[in-house]
Amino acid sequence: MPVYDYKALDGQAKTLSGIVDADSRQGARQKLQNQGLFPVTIEESRETVPQRGSRRLPNLNPLARIRPAEIGMMTRQLATLMGAGFPLVSALEAVITQTESTRFKTVLAQLREKIVEGQSLAEALQAYPNVFSAVYTNMIRAGEASGTLELVMERLADISERQEAMKSRIRAAMTYPILMLLLGSAILFFLMTHVVPNIAGVFVEMQRALPAPTRLLIEISRFLQRYLLFILLALPFLAIAIRQVFKTEKGGRLFDQALFKLPVVSSILKKLSAARFAQMLGSLIENGIPLLGALQVVRGITGNRLFGETIDQAAENVSKGLGLAHSLRGINLIPPLAIQMIEVGEQSGELEKMLAKIADFYESQLENQLLGLTALMEPLMIVVMGLIIGFIVLSICLPIFEMNQLIV
Repeated sequence: MPVYDYKALDGQAKTLSGIVDADSRQGARQKLQNQGLFPVTIEESRETVPQRGSRRLPNLNPLARIRPAEIGMMTRQLATLMGAGFPLVSALEAVITQTESTRFKTVLAQLREKIVEGQSLAEALQAYPNVFSAVYTNMIRAGEASGTLELVMERLADISERQEAMKSRIRAAMTYPILMLLLGSAILFFLMTHVVPNIAGVFVEMQRALPAPTRLLIEISRFLQRYLLFILLALPFLAIAIRQVFKTEKGGRLFDQALFKLPVVSSILKKLSAARFAQMLGSLIENGIPLLGALQVVRGITGNRLFGETIDQAAENVSKGLGLAHSLRGINLIPPLAIQMIEVGEQSGELEKMLAKIADFYESQLENQLLGLTALMEPLMIVVMGLIIGFIVLSICLPIFEMNQLIV
């Protein structure tokens, strides 16, 4: 069903704007009039809503996407409005007017339409698997079944806000090192492609044997002059090709295996996997989803194939009657401390609370480790840049020193 952007006047001659879904422009006009509004302009939205039954949001603009922060904000607004007594449809209508993204507005309008037609919110969300994750949809379904939808949405909003806050802190810490890297690389390219060739020309005209470092510097400079443009043009195609290989099952699995073998990266991945796994699993169990079903939902929460296979093995063991801690024991992708805490939670009958503590613990450890690494990157980059520039200066000065010795 098409979606229309409108501007209208209410009974007090106040200008309102928003979107409305209808079969035609005339139908949209009639809907607005039924709401006591007087349409001024009605234009079909540039973002077309998917047809009923569609499983995927159309991607008319490949650069446009719905960010997790937008979904988290929408969830928080819905939870607040529903907690204040608003019906779900009315709450959605209010959120739509506050949403800036045209694409997200169309999604929310279609959700509202499906709910008006009798679908539950979870059923409506299933039409957009590329926007709302399986974890999000299943938690909404559990909240609807238990009659605690607004509480579940508050929990989802909390999780989203915590993840976004961590990303923001890491981004802020990475800004300075990345800026230094870009600026340093630009200076080095300028030296190698403009300054060094001019100095090298003087040395070549001398027709004397040059020191090995100087010859190496000249060859690197010539290589960059000849092939720099080709390298810059080839890099995007190479990146796309590598990405396509990693999208395949075999290529992706090899990539995931390689990540878990890297010393520092492996530690970060394990903590990230443990934090997300515990956070989502605890939330699902807390909202009434059985352990086995919750494990099937969170298997892809980290996007790592090896971790997903680990959860599949654990789910199979749980289906045979084994405990979660016993099912996870012996798997080196999950920290041993997390498994011990899960075992304590199972024995005390408070597994969901223990999972929440695991998530908090490893999120804190992960944040401290990442911030420590970013702080270490600054002096490390300065040292690397200093060594490279020192090599350039030494390579240029060596022939000059030899000339001075000959003159003396």
